[in-house]
Amino acid sequence: MRKIVLRDRRLIYPFNEPARELRFLNKPLWLLQRDALAPFVTQEREVDNFEEIPHDRVETLVYRENLFFDAFFIKAFLDKARKQGKACQVAFPLDDRAIVNHALPLQQTICRRGNYYVADMWYFPYGLEETVRPLVISTDCREMGYYRVPTHMSDAMGDLVYYVPTRAFMAIESWVHVLLANVLFGVFAEAARMDQLVERSVGMQLKLFWRGLLEQKQVLSTSPLVKIGQNCSIDPSAVIRGPTTIGDNVDIGPGVVIDICIIGNNVTISDSCHLMLSVVGDRCFLPFRAALFETVLMEDSMVAQNTCLQLACVGRTTFIGAGSTFTDFNLIPKPLRAVHGDRLEPTEMTVLGGCIGHHCRIGSGMIVYPARTIESDSVLVASAERRVIDKDVTYETSDIHKIENAEKVHPRLYPRHGRGR
Repeated sequence: MRKIVLRDRRLIYPFNEPARELRFLNKPLWLLQRDALAPFVTQEREVDNFEEIPHDRVETLVYRENLFFDAFFIKAFLDKARKQGKACQVAFPLDDRAIVNHALPLQQTICRRGNYYVADMWYFPYGLEETVRPLVISTDCREMGYYRVPTHMSDAMGDLVYYVPTRAFMAIESWVHVLLANVLFGVFAEAARMDQLVERSVGMQLKLFWRGLLEQKQVLSTSPLVKIGQNCSIDPSAVIRGPTTIGDNVDIGPGVVIDICIIGNNVTISDSCHLMLSVVGDRCFLPFRAALFETVLMEDSMVAQNTCLQLACVGRTTFIGAGSTFTDFNLIPKPLRAVHGDRLEPTEMTVLGGCIGHHCRIGSGMIVYPARTIESDSVLVASAERRVIDKDVTYETSDIHKIENAEKVHPRLYPRHGRGR
């Protein structure tokens, strides 16, 4: 089968980089797409529009390059499309809660057409055709709570819940989508699939129980659920619960707690750090007592001691100083809004942390309000005037311009309008 990728050059703020280059589950989006499609595709090509696609009779999959999807979704779509044998476009039912609640806000790629939501992915069994039918694929989502809180913070049951897809699909048009794709549609989805497998398979239940006896571990910490790469150093006092994946050459210190995470290669997580439902990129460094909850760190970033990030997203090669806190809940009830294009739009989320772009330097002791952003290449120096980040920070409003010769030692690598690096 031939794969045609429709280019999408829009820059995702505050990273100022196209979605295809951002990291999802520790891979650039383009590579994640390629891996998911590897069993089906024999040739590929990138184009700007449909007019550039050859009009020959070749089985073809066309999709826009800002789409996040996993292998479970693409297999379900292609199996059903091939069985139908007609040109079709991916569609979702109107009551798919994962799409409605989590994928629709802050984007325009997935839109309603009649009785379905449709997105920019098409299948042509015999080359391009004008007549295309909607092909409905359910994300098969599961309602899962991520913590129980007092009722004044959520609904009458006191639960904050996600609708977690076991077949993930999302359009990436905002930094909020980067966070949700990694956490909710990534690590959380893996936990949902494991729950589903254990519920349906007595064999899996027995396997986990047997591994627990052999390894003398709690079931969630056994080798089928915690996958560890080569040449890792893990202190015996560390607690690791799965589903968790740990890369190669990872150093995990005493007192560390890791619960349902993806940890990249060459990562150092030192004493008493706590990580839950998070993705940590290659070569990241957490010195000690750092805490991540539903947070994404892209490659080569550092979170210093006593810093807490909740539902936050951090770009590559960024430093966050000690004792900083990324808050995620408005004390006075008001809608959480995030930057989309040139305006703020509702996120439809009860809690949401902040986002830092690439190549930033953040001083110690900062407090970042919910849903605030700090643009790539920014420098923030803690001072009497700036300790609390209550507004979005652009490169122009950051502190880099107050530092002599700062642009020479900290050059701008990710300009907002796509100018050359």
